[in-house]
Parts: sequence; structure tokens; C-alpha cells
Amino acid sequence: MTSISYPPLAIIEEGIPNAKRSRRGRRTTKIRGVRAGTWVYIGLGVVALSAIFPYYWSFLIGSGTAATINDPSMSWIPGGNFIANALAVVNDPAVNFWLALWNSIYSSALIAASVVIFSTLAGWAFAKLRFRGSKWLLTFVVATMAVPMQLGVVPLYILFADLGWTGTIGAVIVPALTSAFGVFWMTQYLGQTVPDELIEASRMDGASMIRTFWTVGVVAARPAAAMLFLFTFVGAWNNFFWPFIVLDRQSPTLPVALALLQSNYFVDYSIVLAGVLLATIPLILLFIVAGKQLVSGIMAGAVKG
Repeated sequence: MTSISYPPLAIIEEGIPNAKRSRRGRRTTKIRGVRAGTWVYIGLGVVALSAIFPYYWSFLIGSGTAATINDPSMSWIPGGNFIANALAVVNDPAVNFWLALWNSIYSSALIAASVVIFSTLAGWAFAKLRFRGSKWLLTFVVATMAVPMQLGVVPLYILFADLGWTGTIGAVIVPALTSAFGVFWMTQYLGQTVPDELIEASRMDGASMIRTFWTVGVVAARPAAAMLFLFTFVGAWNNFFWPFIVLDRQSPTLPVALALLQSNYFVDYSIVLAGVLLATIPLILLFIVAGKQLVSGIMAGAVKG
């Protein structure tokens, strides 16, 4: 058998231009990373401005008067009427702002929590349990994402009308308690993150499957569950189509209540956009508080564990 001899490490390191000696006399290699160029920062700045501009435009109109949006000489400096316009939205008896805000918070939080729980359970079953027809069932669940919600509006409304749920917030919550995307997302995440050997070791130690799921699966799924909760909460918060159909003015969500601001013959866009900005404040606070969980969830899902 022929042995292969390698050159000494010192000879190899002599050819590395950025090799430096450490305090103990050993050589350490400094690897230079690729820095982003000027055009990269310019592109990121353009994207950031494109994302911020609609919000600034809404604040610009919302801080003006009814004539601001039609004024050709409109200033790009916000006016001083935003607080007055916001109070007009809050105190409008037709909008019922505080009830709508509570309905949105309550329904969005309950929908997001339910989606996370059911998606984590289903994702664990599809990713780590072996049962007949699992692949076909997962394919069917994913295929339901291709069916638009508009196709089921009529039979769904008839169903809730027969149950006497129309006009109640339960008609908004119940159809959204599960999510095909959530099941698919948690299945992929748990399948890549949790090794089968860890589950086998837990079962050999005498843990049941439920205990294994609680001690292993739930702990591993926290970053992905946080991201799923945030996206589901935002989607439920901004949902307008189905709540507008099934709810009434006595118990609206916030998007439905804000739509009542433009139901008159004359639309005061300064008040409408002030109400829109008020509706986005809870979402901004949520992303500020849970921003780290969102980033860690996205990065953990992008890197195979």
C-alpha cells in the first residue's frame, strides 16, 4: 500500500498571504469575506424607501385635511391634523372603533394560536410518524392551498347562516383554525430539524410519543412556530373579504369598521388614512417585540439542521 506524504503545515502556510502567528507561536489564517458593494447598498436603500413610502404617504394625507389629497401644491411635510383625524375615527359612532379593535386582537390571536398548535401536531405526525397513506394525505393538504377561498364563500355563508352564527365573531374564527400552509411549513421544518435518532433515544428511555413530542418536538419547533404565529396573526388581522361578508356593523373587525368610513357619498381620505395608520400600529409593535423570533424562524427554516 502506497502511503501519501503531505508537506508540513508550515510550508503550506508560507504560501497563504494573510497567515499570522498567534501568541502561542501557531499560525492563524485570516480569511477575508466578501463585502457588499456600493450598488448593493443603493439597491437595499431603494427597496427600503419603496416599502416606507406608502406608510409616509398615508401619514402625509392623514395629517392634513379633506382637501389635501386634491391640492396640486401639496407640501411633503406632514400637517398637524393627525391627532384630530385619529380622534374623529375613534369617536365616530358608526365605526365602533374600540369594539372593532378588540375583535381584531381577539380573533387574530386565537386564530394564530390555533394554527400553531394544530400545525405543529400535524407537522410532527407527517414528519416523524409512519402511518398508511401519510404521503397522500399530506399531498391532499398541500393541494388545498390551490383552491381559492372565494369558491367556498357561498356554501360557507349558508352553513353559518343555518347555525345562526352570522354577525358573530365566531364565524370569522372557526374557518381559520387550521392552515394548510402551516401544516406544510411545520412538516418540512420538523423533518429537517429533529433527527430520528433523537426520537429513538427518547423512546428507548421509556418516554411515550406524547412526551417525546412535548420535550423534543415542541422545543425544536419554537423558532418556526413563532414565525408561523406572526404571519398568521398578520393575515388574520388584515383579512377583509370574509369578515366583511359575514359580520355586521354591531360586531365588526377593524378592517370592516374602517370600510364604513368611506361608505358615504363624500369620502374624507384624511380620516380614512388616519384610521388605516391606527390599524397598523399594533402590527408594528408586534414586529418590534417579536422581530428576533421572526428572523430566527426564517433563518432556521432556510438552513437544514
